[in-house]
Amino acid sequence: MERFELEEGLAGEIRTRVFSAGFMKIVQSVRRGGETFKISMRPVIIGGAKMYQAEMVEGSQVQVRNFDDAGARDGLEEIIAQRGARELHLICADGDLHVRVTRKGRQLVSRSAKLERQAEVQPHDRVKNLPLNAFDSAALLRVLGIADGSGSLRASMRGKYDQVNEFLKVVGSLSVRHEDGERPFTVVDCGCGKAYLTLALYFYLTQVAGLKAVKVFGVDRREDVIQSARKMAAALDLEGRVEFVQSDLADFTLDKADMVVSLHACDTATDEALAKGVEWRSRYILSAPCCQHELQKRIGEMSARAVGPAEIFGGLLRQSILRERLCDLLTDAFRAMIMRILGFKTQVIEFVSQQATMRNIMLKCEYGVKPGQCGPVGEYLALRDYWGVQPWLEKRLEKLLARHFERYQ
Repeated sequence: MERFELEEGLAGEIRTRVFSAGFMKIVQSVRRGGETFKISMRPVIIGGAKMYQAEMVEGSQVQVRNFDDAGARDGLEEIIAQRGARELHLICADGDLHVRVTRKGRQLVSRSAKLERQAEVQPHDRVKNLPLNAFDSAALLRVLGIADGSGSLRASMRGKYDQVNEFLKVVGSLSVRHEDGERPFTVVDCGCGKAYLTLALYFYLTQVAGLKAVKVFGVDRREDVIQSARKMAAALDLEGRVEFVQSDLADFTLDKADMVVSLHACDTATDEALAKGVEWRSRYILSAPCCQHELQKRIGEMSARAVGPAEIFGGLLRQSILRERLCDLLTDAFRAMIMRILGFKTQVIEFVSQQATMRNIMLKCEYGVKPGQCGPVGEYLALRDYWGVQPWLEKRLEKLLARHFERYQ
């Protein structure tokens, strides 16, 4: 037997207990060049089938892989075959096994007393009923950097953790369903940024909403965030299921998307995301706008000339902060009304508290009402004409809206 090699009887015991009914988890830590390499494997349920999830942590890097029985057996052999000083902890329902291999190759073995635990291949219950607690999100949170290597939530990332939870609550309120079994449920995250929502949304849809086949695209023009997002997707073993594309949203093409999301896309980028959702015949569109300069410029010019509504609202428009907030409200009102005209049941909601961000408005749109009804068309035209503006989203969807306007007039 070579130095550091586990005794055959001990290795055989580990193999037998890992693939027995009471197996819960195996963890091995190895010192490498002054740092610790940690690998763990445990049973999980994915898509109704029993799998094995391996998680490798080296420094700040986390990688996750899911294996079937054969892949897990190969992975276990790699764990057993490791050399050097290390510690191995095997956790089973009937008791634990701890192995420490010293720098000199000596093997110190200890076994717990006989136990009678319940081995459940399910996420543990959490105290709080949060979407990220509705599935086993530990590996996701570590890869995203929201949690540290030990799984504890980073204090500096608490706001992002809360934001992701609130966003997933909105998704959960939609009662998402997929009626076309010929293709995967397709999601596009427009302006995905660091991909916190993109990756969390994939896991939520597959593990909580129960969708069997999901394809997610994250689109952003910045090369650095796309490269970072691709590394995280690879670390979570999501190649082929979550794809990140470097592109201007206007140039990104797709035949069909079931859901379009957009969080804090600047100015008219929000309108482009809404327009893409309409053109891709999306059933669900969730959009949280950010800064909105296009209408502010138009109304600012009107105020300077004291014409139209500026004659009445002069005292309000003269104050830049009040004018900015008024234009934010008008822009979102125009967007919500246009989406309603085009057949979307639309709600304007607060998806996070104002303490988290002032940009807490979200347009929650679900297709399913009759397009072009006179009431919504008349309300929109009356408000638009009163202010004497043509919102950017109307210009972007001019061809689709024209026939409804013509019918009304």
